[in-house]
Amino acid sequence: RTIGDRIGEAKASGNLGNTLKILGQFDEAVVCCQRHLDISQEQGDKVGEARALYNIGNVYHAKGKHLSWNMAQDPGYLSQEVKETLQKASEYYERNLSLVKELGDRAAQGRAYGNLGNTQYLLGNFSEAIAFHKERLAIAKEFGDKAAERRAYSNLGNAHIFLGRFDISAEYYKKTLQLSRQLKDQAVEAQACYSLGNTYTLLQDYERAIEYHLKHLVIAQELGDR
Repeated sequence: RTIGDRIGEAKASGNLGNTLKILGQFDEAVVCCQRHLDISQEQGDKVGEARALYNIGNVYHAKGKHLSWNMAQDPGYLSQEVKETLQKASEYYERNLSLVKELGDRAAQGRAYGNLGNTQYLLGNFSEAIAFHKERLAIAKEFGDKAAERRAYSNLGNAHIFLGRFDISAEYYKKTLQLSRQLKDQAVEAQACYSLGNTYTLLQDYERAIEYHLKHLVIAQELGDR
């Protein structure tokens, strides 16, 4: 501020916002991220503007999750405050998405789609969540980003469960399992086995359910995860 470096001030405000978000001071975080947005717009800095929109989305997303954890509800059964907070997150992610499309930044589009999928899932809009996660998946494949691809499969599995499409969920969870093994991520592999166990229980295929729950158990024991 002293030297009149507006772009520097904008970036510093954004960093402050992100740090306050991690500290759980969501309202102060929004103020700082909003300053990042205002200065970026004033300076015609489109990249900064996109980043600020994304960061504000993240703050509302984190606040919504934080509020819903305190209430321990299923996706779609939310208090008015949580709903409004997650809708705000979604609006900022949408604005970010249209801007990064304009900028041709595919990686940033992938991140926006993933977060839109997650906020819509929490809001109980499972069909919308699926559409966003499919976009996320396509971009992850484009970049060869196996970790993002794995997360997309997992999220697609979760959303289909709530639509009662258990067979489709099972297929997505199997892909999650495959990728977690490729990535040598045992904790995620265990989680995928657990999801498959539950899904086969819903499909009333109990033999398979037992098979996957046993795999989950073995990895949990290996990891010493009580």
